[in-house]
Amino acid sequence: MSRALSKIDWGLTGAVLLLMAISLVTLASNPERELFWRQSIWVLLALALIFGLPLINLRAIFNYRWLILGIYFFVLSLLVLTYFFALPASGTKSWLQIGEIQIQASEFMKAALIILLSSFFALRHVAIAQPKVIAISFFYFLIPTILVLLQPDLGTSLVLFGIWFGYLLVSELPLRYIAVALLIFVIIGALGWSFGFAPYQKDRIAALFSPETDPLGVNYSVLQSKIAIGSAGLFGKGFGQGSQVQLGFLPAAHTDFIFSSFVEEWGLLGGFLLIAAFLYLIYRILQLGLRSYNNFAKFVSLGVAITLFIHFSINLGSALGLLPVIGISLPFVSYGGSHLLTMAALIGIIQGVHERRSP
Repeated sequence: MSRALSKIDWGLTGAVLLLMAISLVTLASNPERELFWRQSIWVLLALALIFGLPLINLRAIFNYRWLILGIYFFVLSLLVLTYFFALPASGTKSWLQIGEIQIQASEFMKAALIILLSSFFALRHVAIAQPKVIAISFFYFLIPTILVLLQPDLGTSLVLFGIWFGYLLVSELPLRYIAVALLIFVIIGALGWSFGFAPYQKDRIAALFSPETDPLGVNYSVLQSKIAIGSAGLFGKGFGQGSQVQLGFLPAAHTDFIFSSFVEEWGLLGGFLLIAAFLYLIYRILQLGLRSYNNFAKFVSLGVAITLFIHFSINLGSALGLLPVIGISLPFVSYGGSHLLTMAALIGIIQGVHERRSP
């Protein structure tokens, strides 16, 4: 037991526990009380992953290339099933119904892609600048991204691109390769705009440049979010006293705008605490990666840090009206099981594959 506990990084785990506690406190004050109880179950499962995965010899397991590819293609098959069988909800087809549970395969793909690309680049870090290596990694990213864009899910597509592009940036590639990668991003974005994005997604992006227009339509949610944050003051309105949430003015108060919901009740101090926990979490993940002997662990840490940063910056940017609302969750805080379990699994994997350097 003591050996197992020694593999837990308590700074990293503590930040995650704080964020999940913030999530439950915020959901407990939501008028839809059922959200709290459902998320509590997901939190318990997430804790099992965070504390359970480090007990497994993950370094040995991930040495099997066929297993990593198997995980990737299994999740890819779930994305294909999602395209054909998912029921439309809020303009997208992103959730598979399995009995009483809905799963979002695109969330699982974030973890699958991080594991696959980490293994791929760890074995080829010396030859990473070769066109063949870049091309293979590109297709690993491209195939699931196309399936996700067809849902359409712009937010997850951006995250998948960010993971792949982040690996390229730290690999000291020549600038011409980086420029090609950015050009590919622009082309995929243009194709998504022309053939993939739903009208409401286009409206949300366009609304970023005219925030005061259509206050009862496309800009309604962002304006209500700004009111919630702006009216909070330093200490907030108190638990269960946030008018924007309690009176139903703030849409998606448990998902896209949970940051606004939390700040309205706990004030700017609460918001700074949440932001500090996130920044420390990302810092600690990168620190563990840099200290590890294992190249696979380094790349996994990088991929998770990139994913968290993209989610964090876009979610907060949306809440503050600085970025368009594209359905990006706030990790460990927003309501939802698939995303929480994916992030928890990645935290467990980081601790399981990390090899500490000797003093």
